[in-house]
Amino acid sequence: MSATRSATKTAPQVRRENPLALFVWQGTDKRGIKMKGEQPAKNANLLRAELRRQGITPTVVKPKAKPLFGAAGKRITPGDIAIFSRQIATMLKSGVPIVTSLEIIGEGHKNPRMKTLLNAVRTDLESGLSLYESMSKHPVQFDELYRNLVKAGESAGVLETVLDTVATYKENIESLKGKIKKALYYPATVIAVAILVSAILLVFVVPQFKATFQSFGADLPAFTLMVIGMSEFMIQWWWAILILVVGAGVGFVMAKKRSLGFSHFIDRMMLKLPIVGQILHNAAIARFARTLAVSFRAGVPLVEALDTVAGATGNIVYEKAVLRIRDDVSVGYQVNMAMKQVNLFPHMVIQMTAIGEEAGALDTMLVKVAEFYEQEVNNAVDALSSLLEPLIMIILGVIVGGMVIAMYLPIFKLAATI
Repeated sequence: MSATRSATKTAPQVRRENPLALFVWQGTDKRGIKMKGEQPAKNANLLRAELRRQGITPTVVKPKAKPLFGAAGKRITPGDIAIFSRQIATMLKSGVPIVTSLEIIGEGHKNPRMKTLLNAVRTDLESGLSLYESMSKHPVQFDELYRNLVKAGESAGVLETVLDTVATYKENIESLKGKIKKALYYPATVIAVAILVSAILLVFVVPQFKATFQSFGADLPAFTLMVIGMSEFMIQWWWAILILVVGAGVGFVMAKKRSLGFSHFIDRMMLKLPIVGQILHNAAIARFARTLAVSFRAGVPLVEALDTVAGATGNIVYEKAVLRIRDDVSVGYQVNMAMKQVNLFPHMVIQMTAIGEEAGALDTMLVKVAEFYEQEVNNAVDALSSLLEPLIMIILGVIVGGMVIAMYLPIFKLAATI
């Protein structure tokens, strides 16, 4: 028995000493048809032997060359994890073993980082770890909620069902995030385009008119002088303006990451913005409701679920509110009573939560809340997009039209005097 235990413990070490490398190969099958492909193996000789076993005569077997740029691949995004969740849930429901599922998904992934991640999880599974333990080694990609749901699914023996629920949850959350980004990026894009157009006109167009005006020898209108002054300032101090803008952007991002107080202030101010603020409110409520429903349905204890839900709301104001709800629930309050105390959730959400608690169907009612507020976000973002389209034309028209008028005013004035 001791020898068996020793062999079990050393097996993962042997695997790590001989990691799989990716090879490209070419060969011919029994019919003489040329074939080629990519396949991981410990070395070229083992891959040649495997190809011959499959009836392929290898002619070229060599390690796959790494590209000079982007060899590591792009970073793993939440969208990648959402797609992976759906893929593995589908395979497990079809009866494919989990190790085989991970191998198939990993080999078919174009992102090397994602492929490496899935291979690492598969290796840990083969060494005897549970899926929860394997994913816990990668907390950045698999957050606490994801891991807790997997743990609950493994404990109850319904992993494929839980993974299907996780996949649906991830897809809904990523869809919601996309709507929020659209709501925030659209105004930012309008402002950026307006600034870029203004800079181009001030740096390249206005100086051409300035040279023409100097030949007139006449007094220029105040509006024209103001635009010329802005142009001269841009040409002389463009480098300082660029440093200031980049520095302000980097400083803002660093301060939001490192200062909890500053991040809380920004999140609170974002919630107070007209139109966008209401979208963020609805999105936070939708995230809260859907995340709590999924956690509770998977069998995660309520207090533990609330602790996980707090970080999934996407806003520090709501995160603190949920943590307060967790503290109240842990000492015996009902969820709806605790929600009422934070003065952040609408009356409808509190009442639906109360009905769900009384009927013993809290997860079902929370799903309905999430669906309602996700639809509210969708409608609000669509309305915002429709509102901003004419606003873009007005802003750009005012900027470009204002500069054109400023440049042609002296010409009109000169023509009037003649």
